[in-house]
Amino acid sequence: MDTQERLDHKANATCTITNESSVPARRTKGLKHFVAMARNASLILLILVAPGWAEDFTVYGGGIWNLDTRTSYNWQMEYNQELGEHFATSLTYLNEGHLPNHHRDGQALQFWGRTNLYRQFAIAAGAGPYFYYDTTSNLDGSLDRDHHGWGALASLAATWYTESPWLYQLRTNVVATNNGSDTVGVLFGLGYRLDQPQSLELPAPVGKKTTDNEIGVFLGQAVVNNADVDSSSAWGIEYRRGLWQNLDWTASWLYEGGYGLTERQGLASQLWLVKAFFDDSLTLGFGGGGYAASDRLRDANDGGSDIFLAGIVSMTGSYRIDSDWGVRATWNRIITNYDRDSDLWLGGIFYRF
Repeated sequence: MDTQERLDHKANATCTITNESSVPARRTKGLKHFVAMARNASLILLILVAPGWAEDFTVYGGGIWNLDTRTSYNWQMEYNQELGEHFATSLTYLNEGHLPNHHRDGQALQFWGRTNLYRQFAIAAGAGPYFYYDTTSNLDGSLDRDHHGWGALASLAATWYTESPWLYQLRTNVVATNNGSDTVGVLFGLGYRLDQPQSLELPAPVGKKTTDNEIGVFLGQAVVNNADVDSSSAWGIEYRRGLWQNLDWTASWLYEGGYGLTERQGLASQLWLVKAFFDDSLTLGFGGGGYAASDRLRDANDGGSDIFLAGIVSMTGSYRIDSDWGVRATWNRIITNYDRDSDLWLGGIFYRF
């Protein structure tokens, strides 16, 4: 088999992440959601750290409509990992825009089957579970509610692979949930082959850690998932350590600022699926874990303790400037059981040792 034929076999897959359900009426439901997320994270780990074929990362934008034919924008980011010539898996973050009374987003894991119709053109079908967060308004005009739940994401994709690492994809997503807010979205994506298919490089030695030790300082913004509040300044300090190949652990102190609804800060601990590209200069990762937080305003708003445990899921990307220093950007979603979910967008520098 010549080089071009080998490259043709390394093409495609798809990765995805999404949102929707009803807020737990009791705190035990929040714990069940967290346990279910941990169980599914272990499945993702077994799939993605296994030796793979081609990988790509794609950003999408497009439109969406629900069963009532209401329309909005939607966008997503996806990491795709091939499992063979005709199979792949993907991790996705999907944002379903602002449909009436539904501001939904979330993460999804999908499994794909694909076939090449032409040397550079492939079609694929994928499906899998997704965990969503849906902000809805109360009819009485009180503060918005944050609903969490599981649904299903099914997709069809047509991909055109160029001679360069760039690819183009047309995608249709169907989101199904148990609360009647199903959606259909059509998106166009621009992707990049992260495994540099022009070269036939050997994979990294098994057992080599993607990360050694890092300490980082980050600044950014926090946004509570409620239409009546603005963003607030936020910051974080993070220690990151590689445990095994493709698996990191972090301990972070996060300060979310004050929105008027919350004044929250605390300690987060997460496990991360990570992978390095381009001679280890670029790293992508998906994380999840627990967040032991203090919210000074929770007692007044909710009647509960101001110290509590929440869930946290995250996506991160880093670029290593030299052997010691690098820059990192991270999105964190804080998952609460008292309608105060938030997004933390943080960026900063880290030191490796």
